[in-house]
Amino acid sequence: MKQGKFSLLMVLILIASLLAGCSSANNKQTNNNQTNNNNSEQTPATTTETSPEPAATEEQQEEVTLKFHTHGTEAQYNWEETIAAFEEAFPHISIDLILLSEKGDTQEATQKLDLAAASGEQLDILMFSDPASYAQRVGLGMVASIDSFISEEGYTVTDEYKVDTVMNGSYYALPGKFNPWYVMLNKDHLDEAGLDVPTDWTWDEFAQYAKQLTTGEGAAKRYGTYFHGPQNGGWMEYMRLALANRADNTDFLKGDGSSNLDDPMFKRTLELRVQMEREDGSSTPYADMLSQKLHYRTQFFNQSASMVMIGSWMNSELGGTEQNPLNHQVAIAPIPKNNAADEIGYTMVTTDFMAVAEQSKHKKEAYQFIRWYTTEGLSKYGLNIPSWKQISDDQLGTIIDNILSVTLSPEKVDKESLIHVLSISKSGKIIPPVTYQAEVYKAINEEYELMILGSQDLDTTLQNMITEVQNIIDNNQ
Repeated sequence: MKQGKFSLLMVLILIASLLAGCSSANNKQTNNNQTNNNNSEQTPATTTETSPEPAATEEQQEEVTLKFHTHGTEAQYNWEETIAAFEEAFPHISIDLILLSEKGDTQEATQKLDLAAASGEQLDILMFSDPASYAQRVGLGMVASIDSFISEEGYTVTDEYKVDTVMNGSYYALPGKFNPWYVMLNKDHLDEAGLDVPTDWTWDEFAQYAKQLTTGEGAAKRYGTYFHGPQNGGWMEYMRLALANRADNTDFLKGDGSSNLDDPMFKRTLELRVQMEREDGSSTPYADMLSQKLHYRTQFFNQSASMVMIGSWMNSELGGTEQNPLNHQVAIAPIPKNNAADEIGYTMVTTDFMAVAEQSKHKKEAYQFIRWYTTEGLSKYGLNIPSWKQISDDQLGTIIDNILSVTLSPEKVDKESLIHVLSISKSGKIIPPVTYQAEVYKAINEEYELMILGSQDLDTTLQNMITEVQNIIDNNQ
């Protein structure tokens, strides 16, 4: 893509991003994106294998400084120790960390990244927290293909990593963390209600638990569960709960790019959300989430909701933090399944997309960083389970111990239930994101909002979603 066209496109997306509503930045994806690795001086168990280091050449030994643009804060990612270790292993490469959001807010970070690109600032290493942002910027030509580096090193991404980041037959990123979703449980509330910690359950049983855990009325009401999305086209995992509980066709679009919204499991998710909020009164009202700018952390740690479904980036906070101290016992359950006979463990999985900027004049060195970080770097210095497959099951307990040790009250966390869930969790086949993924998200979110706020019925909502998403697909062919 020629520079003039690229800059024009970047200006256009910047304007669109700014118009999207900075007012929602604080509550939109701070959370999903305040994911990952709280700072720690603990070092998880190392693996017996490390990512290969290319043989030194005169070109590689040229001293370079790479600009690394990220939404991740020091407290979330432990960058200081991680980058220091990389620079020791690769002394000719220096990393200049550009923190795009002090809050770890990915909406704010994406807007600032687009501005940096449109302004012609130096870009080398890019970090995206969701498939839509990644796919959009690949489509804009912001992200470089890393196929040649992968071929030169001689490995297959699907053999090396648990998450496949392929797009249109090429690779533009390597996956960082492996964060399967799970259900955080207030074990004190379960004990009061005479309920066991589930190790294998269905959505129907989840709904029953929520009803039994709901108590009180009015402002003092405690809800059985809290859903943090969808909102503003983000947190779309909450719109594919039943879709994600299987090996194939786990997203709104199929692998060939066609719509998957006529799948009965998509309708099942809509039915579940309506049932729990409008009929059972067991989930926090969607209107309250938006109007009061509710946050899943405070809802859980303040004990306003007994069960919160969220990604395992919360591992490093389960025992409580200074911001959210823990005053109750915590246990973890797997994401429920659709039918009793189904295999347990299929769930939504999030990762960081670690990419090389197309504008970078040091693509090889930038690739060296993302390869090192997604293997040795994350496994040694991060506080999340890496997507790298060389992390053995035997190491999982030690890593979890190290993660929990940085929290205020690790003894209040049922570690056995946590390890059980992480060990059985698996992702269905990852559907490569399309470049117009954000448009699909927005259309689904807007129609859902009309339904859950009582402006239209479920069947009308579903038909409108199917029609609008098909129009988006057709317009992008």
